[in-house]
Amino acid sequence: MNKLKFMGKNTQLKIFLTLAVIVVLIAIFAPFIVPNDPFKQLGPSLLRPSKQYIFGTDQLGRDLFSRVIYGSRYSIFMTLTLMFIIFAVGTILGVLAGYFGGIVDTVIMRLGDMMIAFPGLILAIAIAGLLNPSVKNSIIAIAAVTWTKYARLARSMVLKIKQELYVEAAKITGSKDYSIIFKYIIPNMITTMIVTAVSDMGTLMLEIAALSFLGFGAQPPTPEWGAMLNEGRTTLSRAPWMMMYPGLAIVIVVIIFNMLGDSVRDLVDVKSE
Repeated sequence: MNKLKFMGKNTQLKIFLTLAVIVVLIAIFAPFIVPNDPFKQLGPSLLRPSKQYIFGTDQLGRDLFSRVIYGSRYSIFMTLTLMFIIFAVGTILGVLAGYFGGIVDTVIMRLGDMMIAFPGLILAIAIAGLLNPSVKNSIIAIAAVTWTKYARLARSMVLKIKQELYVEAAKITGSKDYSIIFKYIIPNMITTMIVTAVSDMGTLMLEIAALSFLGFGAQPPTPEWGAMLNEGRTTLSRAPWMMMYPGLAIVIVVIIFNMLGDSVRDLVDVKSE
């Protein structure tokens, strides 16, 4: 009951949840929102922002506003896909390591230790380079170095939960391992895992944009925000709007998801009476 009251009174949560929904809806309906074809040359190259092209045009004469709006589909859905992958993989491996222990725990945790022994972004760049730059491979590269956080968090929670009396009672009564995991372990840890995932959305979006900016992610003519920053880098002095608007889109969306994550964490931390 206290959580419901808190949610009703928490203006910050309502504001940023609404903004997050709006951002996702823009990404979903981007093809119907953009005024022009984001892939088609429509006007002179590097045209300054005007009434006809409110964000100006890029070096190929494409409408930058349409490309920024359409780019939300790539940037946001890449982030959501990446989050789903690392959440699923990390949680599953963490639960297996924490519940079964022994050789399973050792193998999974040593693999995780190996992945975090290197700077995350550097290792992701190396993996993306080996796999050839693309949207799919950039997601794989970041997932390969990020799942360890969720595996470690899930493992630590499982180690704590499986010591509870109700878990011991379930084992004594002959409940199967899979039954204990799905009935007692996962329901008592999933909320914390989801809150962590929401809080990490902004960081993951920045990592995806960083790979694309460095040339290891989305490739032209894909209107992904990080790739658009890379395209505007060479014309920064002559056409600053080419970097300003995609960069502003990244900043706004990252702030929205970061603030939403903080608000959700505050909601979860409220104790029920």
